[in-house]
Parts: sequence; C-alpha cells; structure tokens
Amino acid sequence: MKVLELFKQFKVSEISGRYVTLNHIEPFLKSLPKGDLTEVGRSVQNRIIYDYTIGFGSTKILMWSQMHGNESTTTKAVIDLLNLLNADDELAASFLSKYTLKIIPMLNPDGAFLYTRANAVQVDLNRDSQDLTQPESQLLKQVYSSFNPDFGFNLHDQRTIFGVGNTNKPATVSFLSPSYNETREVNEVRKKAMSVIIAMNDELQNYIPGQVGRFDDGFNLNCIGDTLQYNGIPTILFESGHYPNDYHREETRKFIFISLITALKNITDIDYSVNPVHKYQEIPQNNTDFYDVMVRNVGGVSGKIKKNITFGLQYQEVLRDSAIYWVAHVSDVGENLNKYGHLEIDAQGKSIDVEPVVGEIANFSVGDICFKEGKQLN
Repeated sequence: MKVLELFKQFKVSEISGRYVTLNHIEPFLKSLPKGDLTEVGRSVQNRIIYDYTIGFGSTKILMWSQMHGNESTTTKAVIDLLNLLNADDELAASFLSKYTLKIIPMLNPDGAFLYTRANAVQVDLNRDSQDLTQPESQLLKQVYSSFNPDFGFNLHDQRTIFGVGNTNKPATVSFLSPSYNETREVNEVRKKAMSVIIAMNDELQNYIPGQVGRFDDGFNLNCIGDTLQYNGIPTILFESGHYPNDYHREETRKFIFISLITALKNITDIDYSVNPVHKYQEIPQNNTDFYDVMVRNVGGVSGKIKKNITFGLQYQEVLRDSAIYWVAHVSDVGENLNKYGHLEIDAQGKSIDVEPVVGEIANFSVGDICFKEGKQLN
C-alpha cells in the first residue's frame, strides 16, 4: 500500500490541531491492544510521562516527542504510527519483526498543557541534557541509558520563519544529523543518521519538492541530540515546519508520518559503508527568511508625505479556552525588506490608515485589507 493511503487509513482524526495535551492522547494510548504502556515518571506538576514499547526486533529505536510543550505536530504523527503498528497490517508486522520501538509520546506534559516551549518552571528541556536539573530530563536520560538504542528520533516543530535555502519555499520538514563536537566533524555515528535522512528526503521530494531543509549543525552539548550523538547513538532531529495555509499543521503531520515510515523501511537495509556526506549536504540549509504576512507597496500613511512602505507580520500563538489563536504582530518595517511572506499582500500604492510600529499588534487598514487586534478581517 502506498504511504499516503496508509496515512489516510491510520490517521487518528480525534487528535488534531496545535493544542495537544496528555488528556488528548492518554485515552488512545490506553486503548492500544499491543505493546507495553508504562508510566516511567512524572513531570514537575505531577503529570504522567508514558513510555510505550512495541516490537521484538533486534534494532532498537527510541523516539521522544513534545520535549517542547507547544510542538505537537510530531506527536500527532507518532500517534498515527502507533495506530498502524497496532493494526493487522503486513507492513506493521514487518516493522515489529525488525525493530523494538520505545516511544515517549509526550516528554513535557506540563508545557503541553500550558502551551509553552519550556516546562512548568520555565526550563527548556532541550538545554538541560547535561545539567539534568528537571525530572523530565532525568527521566529521558534514564530511558536512553537503560534502553541503549541503535537510533534516536528527536521530534520537534519549527517556527514559520524558516525557508529552504535561498528559495521562496517554506521549510515544511527539516532534518539534522547533530554534531558531536565543536568542530562539527563527521564520524560513523553522524554518517548513519545522515544516511537515513537522505532516504527520508528522497521520499519527501515526491510530495513536497523543494520544501525539505537541513537544520543548522552548530554544536551544543546541552541539547539532547548532540548529547546522544556524542555518546555514540545515531540521532535524527525532525523539525515540523510550515505548509501553505496549514497553521494547524495537519498537512505537515502527514509528511512527518511519511518520514517515519520511510525511516523504518530503510534503517535495516541501508548500506552504511557508502559515504553519505555529500548528498546530505546537498539538502539546502534552513534560512530565517519568512514572515507570516508581507504587506508591500504601501503608498505611505494617510495624511502624511507619500512614501513606499513594506512591512512584515508574524503571528504569535495564544492559548485561550483550550484553543490556539494566531495574533499578528508587526515584526519589521522598511522600504525594501528582503523577506518572503507565507501570505503576500500587494497594497498597490494605497495608503495605510495608521503607521505600522514594530512590536505592536496589527491594527490597520490599507485598501481592502484590514487587520483588527491581530486578526485579518478580510
């Protein structure tokens, strides 16, 4: 069966959107007929952190998602993968015979509830891999130390600011084989991760050509991927990014699912003696060259001297009553901003009613375009 058909069949539609908490995924996890669901620890605010283990193969893979609480796209894709693995399906049976999969679907349940990157005491868990000040960080180390995986999948979201190389395409999915030292040398451990990334990129080009990026490999041993790579565990960073008109990231969820399936299809079959560095480096690196909205060719401010104005808006995600709202703020103002917009608005020389000010919530009208309290009204 083609992988897109697999996604349509096994997508867990009940879990959707950007706000995904433990309460959303726990009933599904408890309903799974196969595997072993275990409480492996508790968060700062005493929420359960689950470990789900399935499969009996000799190759061990550890996955963890929502290390950052407001990064839920990969969690949704992992839930879809678990749905497949629990089905009476030939591909699932093949995966279970090849792999032992240990998955932490939500490492930071407090941050997920609060919709914050950090945990309940404002610590970024992905900068706590050496100091281990937080129970969530300590738990992850206990898990990988005891499991001793052959691969680690570090599952994240990235902001809408990222584009692919010098193109006008968004980085819908990005990957990284993290560095293991300051000089970013490439050893056999990094090469293994690179080889799997190449396979995933090759597959994704069939669906999102030109929209796969390579994340910066600057070394920081406090980050979990760098720590695992340093400790000899091939680790892949997955970054779920923007797809046009997909702020709920349901399309990107699909591409992460495709990536996970592709990785599992290839890990045991790749010829790791082939040097992957050149092909890996051909994947364009991410650039921060996008705003959510670019408003161009504004013919000045009403009642003032006419001049050309261009400005960029960036959405901030706000949690209200268990739902996420996108509130546009002015990020930059100038005559010629060298950025792209996920939404491009050409004001065609019309005047704006109020001057845009960096940092303020978008409240303006220009021609037929109107933003009020950060929301586009037309």
